[in-house]
Amino acid sequence: MGDEICALSATEFAREIRARRISPVEAVGEYLERISRRNERTNAYVTVVAEAATAAAAAAEREVAAGGDLGPLHGVPIALKDSVPVAGVRATSGSRVLASNVATVNGIEHDRLVGAGAILLGKTNLPELAARGTTDNKLFGPTSTPFALGRNAGGSSGGSAAAVADRLAAAAQGSDGGGSIRIPAAWCGVYGIMGTYGRVPSVWRPNGFATHSPFISSGPLARTVEDAALLLGVLSGPDPRDPLSLPASGEDYVAACARDVSGLRIGYCRTIAGIPVDPEVAAVVEEAVPAFEDAGATVEVADLAFPRPHEELADTWLCLAAVLYAADVAAFAEIGVDLLGAHREEMAPELVGLIERGLRTSAVEYRAADVVRTEVLDAAAAFFGRYDLLVAPTLSALPVENGSDGNTLGPSTVSGEAVERTVGWTLTYPFNFTGNPAASLPAGLSSTGLPVGLQVVGRRFAETTVLSASAAFQRARPWVATYDLL
Repeated sequence: MGDEICALSATEFAREIRARRISPVEAVGEYLERISRRNERTNAYVTVVAEAATAAAAAAEREVAAGGDLGPLHGVPIALKDSVPVAGVRATSGSRVLASNVATVNGIEHDRLVGAGAILLGKTNLPELAARGTTDNKLFGPTSTPFALGRNAGGSSGGSAAAVADRLAAAAQGSDGGGSIRIPAAWCGVYGIMGTYGRVPSVWRPNGFATHSPFISSGPLARTVEDAALLLGVLSGPDPRDPLSLPASGEDYVAACARDVSGLRIGYCRTIAGIPVDPEVAAVVEEAVPAFEDAGATVEVADLAFPRPHEELADTWLCLAAVLYAADVAAFAEIGVDLLGAHREEMAPELVGLIERGLRTSAVEYRAADVVRTEVLDAAAAFFGRYDLLVAPTLSALPVENGSDGNTLGPSTVSGEAVERTVGWTLTYPFNFTGNPAASLPAGLSSTGLPVGLQVVGRRFAETTVLSASAAFQRARPWVATYDLL
């Protein structure tokens, strides 16, 4: 029965636990056994907390037997990205420099998910310091998409996406500063959503304002839209430690998944900002988009144009990210860790280059990046004045082959055109300039069986519209059966 238990969605899992048809102890045991058999294939987990998970499952079982109030995720086995601290557990952020680091506090994502009854199975792989759209590092190596071992899972939440796709967790947490939930969702054939910036609070220290440039948000990765909605509801809501968190929306995200989408106006963009798109990706997306019309929405081919070319937009994202990582260097220096001195050779050269760029960037240059970002914001606002939703390819390329040196990069060219290798091949990062809610859903498989993602973006504060349209697509084109291919 083990693989059958692991095939349940998080929503089904929670229901079966409540009905006492599944034992949390048995279920966690089955997940841990599956991880022991299959994690080596994808390298999704970097730390498994088997003893703690088993103890938590026993406690969850006692609570079910006692008949008290149970949280919405009671007994559901989940994974956290290794950038989220869990007290007493190794927290590496994919860096050799932090290989022996053990967290002393819990991240807010841990506390909200575990507080809702979820059981943590372990921590998942990511690129070093979550600094790129592929998952690989010199400490643990690459993570593969379960659909094609040896091809990358995407990043930076690649381990979480791979764990969910390969049924090594019922659901998982990721974070997104340039597409880091949506990119791996696309390459691993799962559903991932980033809420409006501030919907899920960010509690960063020592800089409580760090996640605004670019906008960085935590969010769920799951096999179904309903599961993602369930986790998003748990993660959402204000926190006094985050000065930019949003008030509670009062929305029921799970209920939104059942809403009728008739009358929604959807603008379908074959690309964004002129980013070249692989013909295989384009063909899968083109075939998938009519599913929204099947569900009752109106779809028009549209264009989200920006005043600047995609090369300049990607460079603007790099400018913002460079300053963010340069500030991290300063924070490390305060605790006696000299990243660019004693540890330079332990880091990926591209990360070193990004940090050095941040150190060279003047305050005026940094603020000039916000002017470009404002142009993107204005263009997006104009687009959403005409449409309720934007749909487009999530990525311009199919999963790349893993490198052998801990330094897998994105493609250098797409359809014969040069692209920036960190995020320039994604269609995700513009919405980290604007803070719009955005998701990636499985659009289908390429001719060689590789997953292709379809991005769904809504107006700011309109998570329910993104979820309802995503769920309508899922009903029209169910994708869960694709996991049987793994």
